[in-house]
Amino acid sequence: MTTATLAVPATPAAPRRRAARRVLPGFNLTLGYTLLYLSLIVLIPLSALVFKTLSMSWAEFWVAVSAPRVLASFRLSFGASLIAACVNVVAGLLVAWVLVRYSFPGKKIADALVDLPFALPTAVAGIALTAILAGNGWIGQWLEPRGIQIAFQPAGVVVALIFIGLPFVVRTVQPVLQDTERELEEAAACLGATRWQTFWRVIFPAIAPALLTGFAMAFARAVGEYGSVIFIAGNMPMVSEIVPLVIIGKLEQYDFTGATAVASVMLLASFVLLLIINALQAWGRRRYGGAP
Repeated sequence: MTTATLAVPATPAAPRRRAARRVLPGFNLTLGYTLLYLSLIVLIPLSALVFKTLSMSWAEFWVAVSAPRVLASFRLSFGASLIAACVNVVAGLLVAWVLVRYSFPGKKIADALVDLPFALPTAVAGIALTAILAGNGWIGQWLEPRGIQIAFQPAGVVVALIFIGLPFVVRTVQPVLQDTERELEEAAACLGATRWQTFWRVIFPAIAPALLTGFAMAFARAVGEYGSVIFIAGNMPMVSEIVPLVIIGKLEQYDFTGATAVASVMLLASFVLLLIINALQAWGRRRYGGAP
């Protein structure tokens, strides 16, 4: 005898609830805390500097920022930062390439050493660089008799800025290189492209936004650097004096107006660099889908 199997009717699916666009619990509290914290830590101090600058007359401001000693410090700080950032773009790309594309003994140690300038106190970095580059240092004792002096010269400032800026380029380019598709390189090789053509036409366009971002970050970091530079620069007016030291010198002389004027120029430069970095990151995301 056959038994008819009755099909149990499927229960109708529960109607989907429309996802209500709810904010996280405690949104008002966390938003208020965030705005209060940012105001106390960032906005209020910077606003005080801006208002202090606006209270100055144009003549006072111009006299403060156009003094020969101040202009020389601007040229040194921005010029040395530009040179150091350009060097770090090339060196950082090479370091990131080696860490991503090759395997070798001690690779993890080399990768960790890249972050050392992040963790190392800037004063320690300055003392270490001075110890090896001064006239009686390990390297300086061989260079100075040949007429090459690095410590207590603008060249020493550039070396210090290269040291503290390298990780910004490496850590910006490294993840982008890791995400590049090897299939594109293999396809270019199959089509007869040389290694240089493959790099220039396939790899470089993908990492260009990351390189530009790393350059801007290294430049921004170098412009305001103080701790690692003050020891190796020598801080000689019109020769190796950087802008942060000029500001400190004016404060020690109770020239608050001059210090405010110089600091406002640095604040404006930092704001412009921040806009450039954000614009480069947004351009990279739009063009390369997440890079850098």
